[in-house]
Amino acid sequence: MAMKRAVLFGATGLVGRALLQHLLKDDAYGKIIAVVRNALPFTHPRLQTVVIDFRQLGDCRQFLEGADIFCCLGTTMKKAGSREAFRTVDYQYPLEIARLAKEEGASQFLIITAIGANSRSVFFYNRVKGELEEALRELALPSLHLFHPSLLLGPRQEHRRSEELGAKLSHSLSFLWIGPLRAYQPVTATDVAGAMQTGRCACVRIKGITTVSRSGKKDELTFIRIG
Repeated sequence: MAMKRAVLFGATGLVGRALLQHLLKDDAYGKIIAVVRNALPFTHPRLQTVVIDFRQLGDCRQFLEGADIFCCLGTTMKKAGSREAFRTVDYQYPLEIARLAKEEGASQFLIITAIGANSRSVFFYNRVKGELEEALRELALPSLHLFHPSLLLGPRQEHRRSEELGAKLSHSLSFLWIGPLRAYQPVTATDVAGAMQTGRCACVRIKGITTVSRSGKKDELTFIRIG
């Protein structure tokens, strides 16, 4: 029987880097394909790096058939420089990848959005994430998994003062993360990556992660909230 294939978009980001390491250790996959804008600084016997221009996502179409697709794409308003540029990375690219995945017969589509994702949110970031989730649902993918992390912790390549402050406050106010507020407790990128790797198997209960699933005849939609 042919080994499964994982295709990862966003392998150079905080969660993407951690997820790539998880996938490389996962014997369920015979090959892991990392679709990136620039070559990765390392190699692995089961890793294939595909460098593309993300404005030409169709160039990666050939790798999607039957694969588990992991999408960790994301940026910030500061890094993007404008709302339009932010929307391109956090909405247009993921949605186009999902469309291609469906057309090519991908097995599953797993993506990180945000805990406050809501298409009617007054906050632009959360509104874009919510609009993306709605668009993904409308695609009726064979299997869609949406991951909702709160504040992400871990070593980033760029300095984010607000996240560093949030992490410090979270540690000192740890007694607050109980009941409904538990979902907003900051989480490490490694934990998110591990949840994505495990979540692609089934709708399961994992320590520190609440999963709620809704299944239909044509699709399986899984919400995974980490906190």
